[in-house]
Amino acid sequence: MKFISTNISGLLIIEPKIYEDSRGYFFESFQKDIFKNQGIDVDFIQDNQSLSHKGALRGLHFQNPPYAQGKLVRVIKGAVLDVVLDIRKDSATYGQHFSIELTEQNNLMLWIPEGFAHGFQTLKNDTVFFYKCSNKYNKESEGCILWNDETLAIPWVNIPAIISEKDQQGASFKEFKSHF
Repeated sequence: MKFISTNISGLLIIEPKIYEDSRGYFFESFQKDIFKNQGIDVDFIQDNQSLSHKGALRGLHFQNPPYAQGKLVRVIKGAVLDVVLDIRKDSATYGQHFSIELTEQNNLMLWIPEGFAHGFQTLKNDTVFFYKCSNKYNKESEGCILWNDETLAIPWVNIPAIISEKDQQGASFKEFKSHF
């Protein structure tokens, strides 16, 4: 596995080593010791998977401490524009976002530590998105920042968006008060 740093501290792109032959391919998506050697010493306790139609936009979601979640995300089928927003008050990159296209072809993964709001927009029908979480879901601690907040200027893909009512009512970044 190759761990690639981004411009935001702690946020890593992970490129697995893929073994291909006439049968197809194989790769390890997680091995605790390898991740620990890269400074990611986490016990994943919940796995989530979603199926989305093209244009579905989910996010920007987070959970406040003590239920904050680190996430290891990847696409099993289809493609997404994956977006994270640094909401760590003391971070040099507070309020900055990072985006990457995760697809079933590139098999890239993204490690998102605690202290980030996360969202994605599906680029293909029947996209299957998978994520390992370091903490369980806790409804009372969840938060949402408005996906299209003008101050963030996140460059989402220009396709018709399918957005939940909850995500349409996310907080503006100016109103947002970070607990991280």
